[in-house]
Amino acid sequence: MNSIRRNYHQVLERMAAAARRAGRDPAGVKLVAVAKTFPPATVMALAAEAPVIIGENKVQEAEEKIPQVEPAGAFEWHMIGHLQSNKARHAVELFHMIHSVDSRRLLDRLERYGGELGKELPVLIQVNVGGEASKSGCEEAELEDILAAAAGLRWLRVRGLMTIPPFLNDPEDVRPYFRRLRRMAEIHDARLPSGLSLTELSMGMSHDFEVAIEEGATLIRVGTAVFGTRD
Repeated sequence: MNSIRRNYHQVLERMAAAARRAGRDPAGVKLVAVAKTFPPATVMALAAEAPVIIGENKVQEAEEKIPQVEPAGAFEWHMIGHLQSNKARHAVELFHMIHSVDSRRLLDRLERYGGELGKELPVLIQVNVGGEASKSGCEEAELEDILAAAAGLRWLRVRGLMTIPPFLNDPEDVRPYFRRLRRMAEIHDARLPSGLSLTELSMGMSHDFEVAIEEGATLIRVGTAVFGTRD
């Protein structure tokens, strides 16, 4: 468990160094520690390091894990995996932010449940920048329509964009995808009504988060570099 805390702080140091290289304030980048498949005891190793953001890929796993982990300390929980429509209500109940809204239909459903539960919820729109059939996310051409719909919502607050780019061994080869998402956010942010802004960029994982930060990431999703290799 000490190794997890050590890993966590090493990642924070690498984040800060990457931000400084890009002339950014390190405080403008947050770490989402991805706990997918890791047991509650592993997550609780970070309890003393609060505030910590925990990312989960599946609603069902979060439902089981959150009650076991919360007594150990205060965590913020983010949904970062593909969200099925039939899990939308539970997602609104459980999470502090959803990174993976990929359609207008899902946006509308989350808005309805937010109203029923009386809960305002920040969300990110997931964009499939690599055009990979195996990846979730809307196409760039769909983004404007989704954002237009978001402007009229009461309970959801679209805060930015998220992407999972193609996995490439050299992080430098991933840089163009991160740059493309940042540019996408800049273009659409300028068109949004007053009061809305795309300030958050969720991009970068264990092997490429430093490049993502250099390209403007405000949220990085890191699992193995914090918790170790999954079984």
